[in-house]
Amino acid sequence: MPPVLIDAYDSLSSSFEKLSPGQKYACIAGGCVLTLGMVNKLSQSVGYKSKPTSFELSGGSIMSSDVQGEFDAYNASYGAMGTGEGIKNREETVHLVDIFYSLVTDFYEWGWGQSFHFSPKLPGKDWKTSEAAHESRIAAMLGVRPGHKVLDVGCGVGGPLRTIASVTGAHCVGLTINQYQVDRAKYHNLKQGVAPLTTVVRGDFLNMPFENASFDGAYAIEATCHAPKLETVYGEVFRVLKPGAKFVTYEWVSTNMYDKTNAEHVRIMDEINWGNGLPEMRTWKEAEDAGKKVGFELVMSLDIATASVVCVRWYNRLWLTLQTIWINKTIVNSLHFLGLLPRGMKEVHDMLVFVAKSLCDGGKNGTFSPMHMLVLQKPAAGKKA
Repeated sequence: MPPVLIDAYDSLSSSFEKLSPGQKYACIAGGCVLTLGMVNKLSQSVGYKSKPTSFELSGGSIMSSDVQGEFDAYNASYGAMGTGEGIKNREETVHLVDIFYSLVTDFYEWGWGQSFHFSPKLPGKDWKTSEAAHESRIAAMLGVRPGHKVLDVGCGVGGPLRTIASVTGAHCVGLTINQYQVDRAKYHNLKQGVAPLTTVVRGDFLNMPFENASFDGAYAIEATCHAPKLETVYGEVFRVLKPGAKFVTYEWVSTNMYDKTNAEHVRIMDEINWGNGLPEMRTWKEAEDAGKKVGFELVMSLDIATASVVCVRWYNRLWLTLQTIWINKTIVNSLHFLGLLPRGMKEVHDMLVFVAKSLCDGGKNGTFSPMHMLVLQKPAAGKKA
């Protein structure tokens, strides 16, 4: 190394050692942010950005100045942990879910991907391939084909929507309560070349903006768990389906191993509800009964989480993510420290990291499943429900 560089390095090292711990952290954080900035700048030269950059993490549809207040209000809407209360005022559920997805959508895309759900890992396949297979199972169950119109109930940013439209050739219509997700889904659909087979609209799945008997099939992937009452959303799906059409849903449920008198079980479920925008946790039997109550025939009820003895459990991917989550936390904390994140976003990220551990706990002890599959069918014309 040239002497001039050695002298410069020694001078900088000496100056750095004289700094206070806070000043040292600021320097390290600044260096990290500058490095991220250069990486992000290079990534922006590519036409399609599959996820937000670190500098683009936002509160979605919420103004930056309102993020902290909205997050504080969201927190206050839940009962005390360990009580099993969930959202205190169920009439606020739709609004709270909209706020929740504005707060978390960028983090989900940034840290997880475009498909906001879990999946078992198939032997010899990676997680992304297994994710697509999990989505494609729904296409097979629905039996839809080109020329059909399919409804995605709670589509997020459209990851599964794009898979199912591509696999089947059917036209998939995505419905989400959150306008930011509508915009993101349309962007991805266009950039990935799936726009001709997709439509995305904003709407409340408790009061869908669609005509009666207008869809050849419908599905929901870890979405209807947000409904204050399952019967309401299932009833709307029943209404918009054609006679004989099927509805396939992956439901978040408590399993037979859940014991409501076990404080540890209750704590885990309360944390899962709070960290994921759920009003409460239903049992798989309650989900079955809700479908039957609105007129569906139950074709199949199966917990995909434990259906195959050869698949790696769904929570393993989340557990692996937690092993390196310190990297994302360092980035988020540095951006927060330097004032480059909206106030409140660090707290949102902290919540997601916290609840990831709760989800793993629920998966490992067998009390929780995010993928209890129900295949429901609307009776054919002329047949009594």
